[in-house]
Amino acid sequence: MFQVLLALWPIFGLILFGYVLRRGRFLEQGFWDGAERLNYFLLFPALLVGSMAEAPFFSPELPKIALLALLGVFLVWCLLLLLRRRYGWPAARFGVLAQSALRFNTYLGLATVSALYGAHGLAIAAIIMAIKIPILNLLSVWALASGQQLSVWQMARPVLKNPLIQACLLGIALNLSGIGLPLGSDNLIKMLGAGSLPLGLLCVGAALQPARLLDERAVMLLSSMVRLIAIPLVITLLARLLGMPAQASALVIIFFALPTAPTAYILTRQMKGDSELMAGIITMQTLLAALTLPLVLSLLPG
Repeated sequence: MFQVLLALWPIFGLILFGYVLRRGRFLEQGFWDGAERLNYFLLFPALLVGSMAEAPFFSPELPKIALLALLGVFLVWCLLLLLRRRYGWPAARFGVLAQSALRFNTYLGLATVSALYGAHGLAIAAIIMAIKIPILNLLSVWALASGQQLSVWQMARPVLKNPLIQACLLGIALNLSGIGLPLGSDNLIKMLGAGSLPLGLLCVGAALQPARLLDERAVMLLSSMVRLIAIPLVITLLARLLGMPAQASALVIIFFALPTAPTAYILTRQMKGDSELMAGIITMQTLLAALTLPLVLSLLPG
């Protein structure tokens, strides 16, 4: 547990630092808007391209990693559909609760994996993200649009335009084609990607909205406990049933133990969901993850 805390406290320290910088108005709002845009469209995609281009796609562990990740998503989605049928949630609310249970904070995830498992862990994490990101984005769009009359293209467009998905596809193509990152481009990609995680964590802190925690606290707390504790425990049980290697299962579990993605707020607003509830859940899950993530990680296999 102590070693996990040593590895994680700088990560949450950066999130707190971002919150203080934003609330203290040390930097103007325009900086944060630009920083988020720069990271989302350039720096973080560069990190993903570099990780995908070097990922071990022919690893014998890959089929089980993919199976565990997909099975976890499937079980959570089925539970969400059952709960929606039971409580009759409208699309605006269902989309929020679906994202709170399924999506994950990519910056926090890769920073955690990097701190605990280094470059090899990042390569495996890139594969997990390549599996989960497209599916989770598609499910999130469907959940928010389930009460609207949208065409297939209107459903698919937000997913296809996602720069993280595009970066994953490009990195996979470079990897499988054998082209890789030639002529020193790997150094450029690494330099761009190196700035992504610290800047992303600062932006996560800057985006926190504690004032939103005053509304629907019971719903926010329950969704957070399900996301941060119950789901990782279920995935841990599945990993054991599948006989997963210790490190591979630990990496998958991490991505089910993370708080939801800050970008879920943007998608929710764009698709006319309950954006205030989404902002509150993002804030609560991120704050609680400072307590739950070290606990979950201390119980990981291996």
